[in-house]
Amino acid sequence: MGEPRAFAASAEPFASRVAYAAAHVVADPFGGGAPGGTLDWDATLAFRRHLWAHGLGVAEAMDTAQRGMGLDWAVTRELIARSGREARAAGGRIVCGAGTDQLPPGPAPLDAITAAYEEQLAVVEDAGAVPVLMASRQLAASARTPGDYAAVYGRLLPQLRRPAVLHWLGPMFDPALDGYWGSADLDAAASALLELIGAHASRVDGVKISLLDAGREVDFRRRLPDGVRLYTGDDFNYPELIRGDASGHSDALLGIFDPIAPAAAAALRALDAADAGAYEAAFAPTLPLARHLFEAPTFYYKTGVVFLAWLAGHQRHFRMVGGLESARSVPHLVRLFELADAAGLFPDPDLAAERMRAWLTVQGIDQGAAA
Repeated sequence: MGEPRAFAASAEPFASRVAYAAAHVVADPFGGGAPGGTLDWDATLAFRRHLWAHGLGVAEAMDTAQRGMGLDWAVTRELIARSGREARAAGGRIVCGAGTDQLPPGPAPLDAITAAYEEQLAVVEDAGAVPVLMASRQLAASARTPGDYAAVYGRLLPQLRRPAVLHWLGPMFDPALDGYWGSADLDAAASALLELIGAHASRVDGVKISLLDAGREVDFRRRLPDGVRLYTGDDFNYPELIRGDASGHSDALLGIFDPIAPAAAAALRALDAADAGAYEAAFAPTLPLARHLFEAPTFYYKTGVVFLAWLAGHQRHFRMVGGLESARSVPHLVRLFELADAAGLFPDPDLAAERMRAWLTVQGIDQGAAA
């Protein structure tokens, strides 16, 4: 085992960038496999306090929290309410996902999709959070033209109490969202989204883009109206996108910030201090980990996030809502362990090693032979 990197925790917000970590949830292993998920609330909320303690905002009830992959709307609604209370107590920044996942899968009338969004937006705003208008599987299955998307979002944005974050999640994160914004052609989809933002710029705080394409993100960022942020969701290229260039930079709303929170905070504080060397040094060891964690099929990255949280001591077990702990192979998770250790991300390497040995034994690896 390598030595852990030392990261000083500070809850002070960053001066130069806005940064959210999309946070995972901790399943209750004694919950009996309830269809919509049963959570260990103490551990789930403690992890959010860990993120706030490093100055990061929390992006709650996003796909990292298994939205659409085990967690149903009833549990999500409680998660948003509880996290909103915790954010107020901690003085932490929070955004929360509002979607349409209370509807049955498949197509639905646009009025029903709009009403479902409105129900969830009310919960998010009552929790005191900035809403993230999550990409909707039902809307993707129902919309036929960019105008259908414009009609739904055009009804939602003017009625919000505060500007929202829009959400473009690529099909590598959710295949059901292929063709979102009205076209499988990403250039056409980008133009449709930019037109929507331009029509409602005062009601849009920013847009989160998760396409794993740095060049496309930079091009989109340069075309945004003044005052609208680009929150990178690119877990492959985040250091260069957050650093930016002469024409601007991306802020961050990232799933990778969940397992690398202390390193990400150190990088952002270095950026605040205009210390480019320290910025690169903080982020560089995390990139091989991120690219492995989010390798195809990318939507199973949540398994690795929870595995690392367990190894790092943030929770007592490696179980997930819906049994998703089985979604990645043994070799994939072994390599993830090696990369996290190489990046110095385990605060207690002995604990991580002990847990890894125990897990390998359960997977059928003979530890005596390995020794």
